[in-house]
Amino acid sequence: MSLGDLLRTSLRGVSANKLRAALTMLGIIIGVASVIAMLALGNGARAAVKSRFRFLGANQVQISTQMAFDNDELVTAGKELTYEDGLLMPGEVELVSSVDMAINAPAKARYGRATLDVTISGVTGYALERVVSSGEVQPVNRVDGEALTIENYLAEGRFFTNIEVLESGPVCVLGSQTATDLFGGDDPIGQTIWVNRIRCEVIGALAELEFLDESERYRNNPNLNLFMPISTVIQMFYEDEPSVMMTAFVNDESRMDEAKDQIKAYLRQRHEILPDANGEYVDDFNLTTRKDILGAQQEAANTFSLLLAAMAIVSLIVGGIGIMNVMLVSVTERTREVGVRLAVGARSRDIILQFLLEAILISIGGGILGVALGILSIPLAASLNSGLALLEPGSIPLALIVSVVIGILFGIYPALRAARLDPIEALRYE
Repeated sequence: MSLGDLLRTSLRGVSANKLRAALTMLGIIIGVASVIAMLALGNGARAAVKSRFRFLGANQVQISTQMAFDNDELVTAGKELTYEDGLLMPGEVELVSSVDMAINAPAKARYGRATLDVTISGVTGYALERVVSSGEVQPVNRVDGEALTIENYLAEGRFFTNIEVLESGPVCVLGSQTATDLFGGDDPIGQTIWVNRIRCEVIGALAELEFLDESERYRNNPNLNLFMPISTVIQMFYEDEPSVMMTAFVNDESRMDEAKDQIKAYLRQRHEILPDANGEYVDDFNLTTRKDILGAQQEAANTFSLLLAAMAIVSLIVGGIGIMNVMLVSVTERTREVGVRLAVGARSRDIILQFLLEAILISIGGGILGVALGILSIPLAASLNSGLALLEPGSIPLALIVSVVIGILFGIYPALRAARLDPIEALRYE
């Protein structure tokens, strides 16, 4: 019997009971749609991880204070990272070219009768350069494809230098909204404002900025800023030496592991950390690179994807069981038909191929409809996952291949059972 004849016979067998065939496809449709949607969610999660940590360059090491719980209270585990730790690091650590530091403090800013509650960002002279390179924010109405420089982020004036940081200069740079709230439409450059009763000269104002990540735009406003030299903030607003956030810039990113070892050795010496009896160190600081963050986050995203894929596979198996049940019923209903075909010379192989093709046709039909449903469900999945769902192109052929495999695996037993029928007993079947 030719393949064309077998295919036509199988199509007639499937279409003989359209409602049953459609209900049988339902399990495969749901399973395949789940595969498409779940892979899209996993792909979106991985993309989100990459975009979320793009601000941490390949040559940067984030240094943070180790924290621990003491009587249910989060406290510093050891010594804090100080401004002096970061200030001296470039001269003491061979592979570190510079260190960017930051600290925040709440304050009131006043100019004339205008008073504003602000969070002061005490930073170094590298801060604006880091903002530009991070790619987290951009000037509003930026022209696509335009190469951004520090000048694009400044509306007027300038940012303070590292010399002014070392000298603890009483200077500041305002975000666009902060400048508007304090000065209205007046030029703020050269004016003196009061920050917690401390005189501060305005030397620059930033352009209006927006987050590239649209979800961030609803949570934070990058224009409500007031930048001052970190040394000035520490002197003016802190009685005790505060813990600072640090980012070390490595001059050779191919030697990142070596740079981390050098930073560890420097901080252990500064913080007087000695090895224990086993020769191990209990550090009071953490070092994090982009590779570390992405590795951990990608591992979590991959685990999430595997769990989702496992759920989709369960749906496909349930659909496959449905196909097998329906095919077994079909074999029973068509016992006399099978007996007649065997009696007139049909081979067992022809019977196997006929019923196997019927199972595959049901499975492929469900797979195609499942792919369509899965693609259409991606926007819904994205809305339930903060807009993070990206169609994985390879998931479409994968889903179709899986549906064919399901049809073969769960259709082979009913097909073999039909081929093994005794022709005489089959003809007597009522």
